[in-house]
Amino acid sequence: MVNVQEVIPSAKRLIKSLRDIGYDFSTAVADLVDNSIEAGATRIDILVEFDGDNSFVRISDNGKGMTVDELKEAMRYGSERTYNEEDLGKFGLGLKTASMSQCQCFHVASRTMEEINFIPAFCWDLAHIEKTNKWEIIEPKSKEILTLLREPLNEHKGTVVLWQKVDRMLGFKHPYGEPARKKLISMCRELEGYLAMVFHKFLAHETSREPLEIYLNFNKIEPWDPFARDEPETKELSSLSVKLSHEGVKGKILLKPYILPTKEGFSSPDKFKRASGPANWNQQQGFYIYRADRMIQSGGWCGIRTRDEHTKLSRIELNFSPMFDNAFKINVAKMRVQLPIQIKDTIDQAIGVAVRLAREHYDGKKKSSFKQSVHPTYAAQPSETDKKESGSDSDKSASSKSFSTSYGIETPKFSLDEIEEKAINISTEQEKPIIKQVFQRLRKDLFGKDK
Repeated sequence: MVNVQEVIPSAKRLIKSLRDIGYDFSTAVADLVDNSIEAGATRIDILVEFDGDNSFVRISDNGKGMTVDELKEAMRYGSERTYNEEDLGKFGLGLKTASMSQCQCFHVASRTMEEINFIPAFCWDLAHIEKTNKWEIIEPKSKEILTLLREPLNEHKGTVVLWQKVDRMLGFKHPYGEPARKKLISMCRELEGYLAMVFHKFLAHETSREPLEIYLNFNKIEPWDPFARDEPETKELSSLSVKLSHEGVKGKILLKPYILPTKEGFSSPDKFKRASGPANWNQQQGFYIYRADRMIQSGGWCGIRTRDEHTKLSRIELNFSPMFDNAFKINVAKMRVQLPIQIKDTIDQAIGVAVRLAREHYDGKKKSSFKQSVHPTYAAQPSETDKKESGSDSDKSASSKSFSTSYGIETPKFSLDEIEEKAINISTEQEKPIIKQVFQRLRKDLFGKDK
């Protein structure tokens, strides 16, 4: 028989360590928004109040709420619950680690329809843990705190999270004075942009969930679409799916490339400025990675290529299911992911043409060149009208037989003539004779003739 002994971590040391898990103000609030969405909320209200040492942040929703036992479990570090395939949560840490990363004390109150006259509330308080060194939550007694917690729940069910002693949020032990106030205003501005971006699919009602509204200090947050799909000059290229198998889990990763207009192509200067994004044009190019419709990464090429002024109009939507969390190595704060190494080259090849077309568009090449560019990834299937005009398949020359290239990507077919034409178009003057010779030999090898 194995002799075992339980070793409980020091509460005051571990909780302090978990404050540094990697959140900033915006990502911490976003993690709480995730919880509200999972609870079925259709409205989330964020109130940020500056009042020196009494400054606070309150996030309230109209979700399904929690019973006393459910609330206690939610307050547990590493809470036990079963996550569905498309849930936004993962580790059972978000509420606690996100909150404690910004404040020394946070309260949670919740109401279900059954609990009309009783709204349970509990608190994690670093000062209490410092004294007791125990994993203890306490019930708030202050009338002022209870009012702040229960006020949003007077008319409906839902959950309220209240952050107090926001030392980490403002970076001041005692946040008084104009510098602290201005910093908070700036942080709220950044938070608004971040939530508008991360949850834009929810705010624009593009998901299978209930329509969502988020208010920050009573102002409604409007979605920010990184792909500027309401602009007439935005180019939406064909969707792709990349097969992925990881640790026995099989599925597909969905890609959709977009090429945004140049400054002159936007409908207004304000629209161009808004499309530049929180980090501006060069930093916002690249992958926009979504997990269950929630944005995890905004821009960047994940090590596939470097940022370039000439490719800043290229933005690639990439969607993956939470069942592939291990493959993408998602972190607790849901801020960073890595492309699975087994499909990195495949994705690189898949987006290559989209990036090149964005470069051509930026460099001001003729629209005809942009429209006629053909690649296995993006070549359109011929319409019935096109087939009639060009004759039946049997009338076509052998050199126009269709070929398809597979990178584990679902792609349409394209002709050898189209490949040669595009290869010549993108080659230098010195390369063109070589390209022609190679295709002549290829035709002879495949069809027994040069043309």
